Amino acid sequence: MTRFALTLEFDGTPFMGLQRQAHGPSVQQSVEEAVLAVTGEVATMHAAGRTDSGVHALGMVCHVDIEKEMTEFRLMEALNARLRPAPVAVTDCKSRPDDWHARFSCVGRRYVYRIRNRRAPLTLDKNRAWHVARPLDEMAMHRAAQALVGRHDFTTFRSAHCQAESPVKTLDRLAVRREADTVLVEAAARSFLHHQVRSMVGTLALVGMGQWREEQVGEALAKRDRAALGLNAPPEGLYFVEALYPAE
Repeated sequence: MTRFALTLEFDGTPFMGLQRQAHGPSVQQSVEEAVLAVTGEVATMHAAGRTDSGVHALGMVCHVDIEKEMTEFRLMEALNARLRPAPVAVTDCKSRPDDWHARFSCVGRRYVYRIRNRRAPLTLDKNRAWHVARPLDEMAMHRAAQALVGRHDFTTFRSAHCQAESPVKTLDRLAVRREADTVLVEAAARSFLHHQVRSMVGTLALVGMGQWREEQVGEALAKRDRAALGLNAPPEGLYFVEALYPAE
């Protein structure tokens, strides 16, 4: 039995989320069906994180255990051949020790949220970015975001359906910058609450549009009340970028 770590890139648009769902297709289902087709084995995919319906990934790490003897390259090529035409690709494949776990060995996760800030409707970026037509002040958004960095009770920015035992998380980085008409919000932490990144981005967008004062973000955090949330950004702008692991 070999444990293989797979790095996945996927377009979340047609999926109900990363994890298997009874009511629709998922990334996990696509990968597990590809493994079955390649090896004849029923394997369970374990991932570094969870993504909702419509959320994308550039570097989601997961693992599967396979009995059949295969090289890393051969498994990656075979899975990619079987995954077509689903918008999922294995971009890297490495064997790992039996005690390595895609989720529990992970020590950091990075997300980026893309906002296309222009009047014209989206074409190539439809379903791949949040379209905000009103001008955004990305510098005000960045300043306001710093109130959220550090260890806090993030109840205000937590989904009502979040299953985490505690709302307390340590946010290592939250930065906002602009590239032409695209505003990028980058977030890094060991782990996140359900909807935390989207909730933070939506509230920062209100600051960028001038509907909230910069100080209101910290005030909303201090209230520890979901009702104090300004706005939950839509899923299509969110990308899981990277899962970090201790040096091996």
